[in-house]
Amino acid sequence: MKTGIAHLPLHYGKAPSWLFQRMKRLSREVVLFVVDTYGSGEVLRRLSDPFWFQAFGCVLGFDWHSSGVTTTVCGALKEGLRGLDREIGLYVAGGKGGASRKTPREIAEICDRLALDGDPLIYASRMSAKVDSAAVQDGYQLYHHAFFFTREGSWAVVQQGMNEKTRYARRYHWLSEGMKDFVCEPHWAVCCDQKGQTLNLVAQESDEARQAIATLSHEAPERLMAEAKKVNELYLPEGHGVPMEMIRLERMEKVFTQIHDRTAEDFETLLGVQGVGPKTIRALSLLSELIYGVRPSLRDPARYSFAHGGKDGHPYPVDRKTYDQTIEVLSTALERAKIGDREKMEAIRRLRQFSLDLVEANDFESS
Repeated sequence: MKTGIAHLPLHYGKAPSWLFQRMKRLSREVVLFVVDTYGSGEVLRRLSDPFWFQAFGCVLGFDWHSSGVTTTVCGALKEGLRGLDREIGLYVAGGKGGASRKTPREIAEICDRLALDGDPLIYASRMSAKVDSAAVQDGYQLYHHAFFFTREGSWAVVQQGMNEKTRYARRYHWLSEGMKDFVCEPHWAVCCDQKGQTLNLVAQESDEARQAIATLSHEAPERLMAEAKKVNELYLPEGHGVPMEMIRLERMEKVFTQIHDRTAEDFETLLGVQGVGPKTIRALSLLSELIYGVRPSLRDPARYSFAHGGKDGHPYPVDRKTYDQTIEVLSTALERAKIGDREKMEAIRRLRQFSLDLVEANDFESS
């Protein structure tokens, strides 16, 4: 299921080498600690939580509100876990830009080495990207896609899109645990500061629209083209989530013929057809309203401390000495745990419980 969306200011540039090298080491130690304590599946659950992921980025010393936290944290994890993936049973594929398009190939290569069936994982990777680029049209173009999975077949996705107009990025989190349907309410939680006009075909209230669009895909291309010509001459109801823009009919005819030949049995199957993208889905959504009177949902799916400083100097510059000490503490604790000495790891657990108890006590006093 999709577990969240985060909105972040769009920042350019990259992490300096001295920081990224530390991020690789610290992210590795944190993940190894979580795997040792809770198992690799817990890493997926935490990465799929937009709040935990954001806090993780802060611990690693990256800007707390920068779009770069997504690409840099995922990149640091992929590099940091390289060579340890088989030992801990956690694998990473994809990344930013061109690396994102290599995700299916990387998944297949890893699964071949493990003698696993990679087709379900490749499908999950492609469909999560298709949903956030075509079924939810919120103005953000995907440019980053990281796929995390275990040898048991569980997976998580962290992907991000950008809106050049608003200069904001939106991060999408997915988790296989509890997954029932790719195209009906896959959201678990959404974290953001902005909402906008959105064509949301994965909303529960878009069920009729999804059925209508799937039905339309069975219609003769000639009829769809005739109706599409009418759309260019009509004004749809005010507040419609689909932008009023000219449909390039010469391109639509080819796609309409393609989807007609494929005879998709439902909306998810149609969405998965190669060549069916945002423009095709938008056109079919327009036609479903024009022909069947079925309106899609316009509901935006979005709902609503530093350890080492931040790359941009806020709230203070990265403290390299403290950063290196943190890496050393975690690394030493894990090494001792491997030889049976779990004293330091138990101390860290006790410190965490003490912190939770202190927070609860303060909350009780304030109430």
